[in-house]
Amino acid sequence: MEAKNAEEIKKFVRDRYAEIARQQPPSCCAPQSEEASSCCGPSASETNIAHSLYSGEELESISANIASLGCGNPVALSELKENEVVLDLGSGGGLDCFLAAQRVGPQGKVIGLDMTPDMIQLARANAENLSLDNVEFRLGEMEHMPIESDSVDTVISNCVINLSPDKDAVFREVFRVLKPGGRLCVSDIVAHGELPASVRESLEQWACCVGGALEEKVYLDKIRAAGFVEVKVDGVNPTVCGEETACKSETMAEGRIASITVTAYKAK
Repeated sequence: MEAKNAEEIKKFVRDRYAEIARQQPPSCCAPQSEEASSCCGPSASETNIAHSLYSGEELESISANIASLGCGNPVALSELKENEVVLDLGSGGGLDCFLAAQRVGPQGKVIGLDMTPDMIQLARANAENLSLDNVEFRLGEMEHMPIESDSVDTVISNCVINLSPDKDAVFREVFRVLKPGGRLCVSDIVAHGELPASVRESLEQWACCVGGALEEKVYLDKIRAAGFVEVKVDGVNPTVCGEETACKSETMAEGRIASITVTAYKAK
């Protein structure tokens, strides 16, 4: 993809998610009505799809109504341990960070990375309300992470890497920041079948987690090409879009888009 086009995509995505961050409550993909739902998760029946992705116990544990804009629950499969350092790519309002913070304990650390200043502001406010001091949020891009090399035990991400126009750079950066033996656990959107040019070329569809979706095999091959081993798909779910959202497309209606959760390791 040409640099100009890549920057255009990033700007559109950043502006869209800034708008989402300013909504109360946040709702993915700029729905056309209050009843419209998020497009990025396996269930589009609710504006806040957290209840379809996380257990009641998980949501109750943080005692806060923080919207999910994701398509899975990477924390549940990440096997986090006490005292670990966790990095969440595209941390949004911070829900996955807060759940991860409970698992790593007070001596652990969770870093949320997001390229949208409004999302960073929202996440920091949520963290302050929850009185969490083992979570921090940094402004930055996945392709150029402001994170030290070999400093993170686990990288998680929830329906965000698909938004990047340079996924090879993202996976190389993930590999760089992970400690030897560290792991990646990501939920993301992939394509099952060729996507129409009208979807690929639509900024709206990119911002809705669809336009940038790779074929599942291509997505996994890019993870391996970055140096990861033991790459495994832990779950696949159909992804649907709400009838009233700006993300509705024939591609979704035909089932050519799915949510997968992938784990992979950096060799020791």
